[in-house]
Amino acid sequence: MEPSASEAVKPRHVLCFLGKDRDLTKLSDAASDAIREFANGFSVDETYSQAEPDDRMARSFDVCWDRVEPGAWTEADEAAVAGHRSVLYVLGPPMTKNNAVTVSTGALFLVAHMIDKGAVAVKGESAGIANGLARWKQLALQAAAVLEADDVLAQRRICRLAFAKRPLSAKEYLESVGFHLVGLPEVYVPI
Repeated sequence: MEPSASEAVKPRHVLCFLGKDRDLTKLSDAASDAIREFANGFSVDETYSQAEPDDRMARSFDVCWDRVEPGAWTEADEAAVAGHRSVLYVLGPPMTKNNAVTVSTGALFLVAHMIDKGAVAVKGESAGIANGLARWKQLALQAAAVLEADDVLAQRRICRLAFAKRPLSAKEYLESVGFHLVGLPEVYVPI
């Protein structure tokens, strides 16, 4: 039996970490440690990571800052993006609807770990969302609490808040981007 189109497409997280040094060793080692410890299936991308600033990052983060949560980023976060010295990408494993929340929770814990190890800014490329460092940490703490409480519905909500953009609008509709990262269908609503 052929898999349906939705089963054949397996989304994955692409996480972008900006560093303060022109050396990727510290961030790359931190990511590798997390991958060994708890972020199973994730991998450091050697192709696009670079030990130098990327002048496209300021614009890229600017269009990705989460504008839904008040205070999701600060002027200090913007300054960190502008002053970054390196870029590290980490790729998540392909996900299914059944494991998306688990993998996305791992991605959120990876983000918090990387912030603790010196990342100065973080963006989820898969849905084009960036939060400030304090907001990422807040979401990771919330995810840890609901994971301990074994509340899968709350876990899905926290991961959706962390990795999905909502709502985007055009003249005739509203839509989400990133719900697929927690095993939910994207929302497309005519206005």
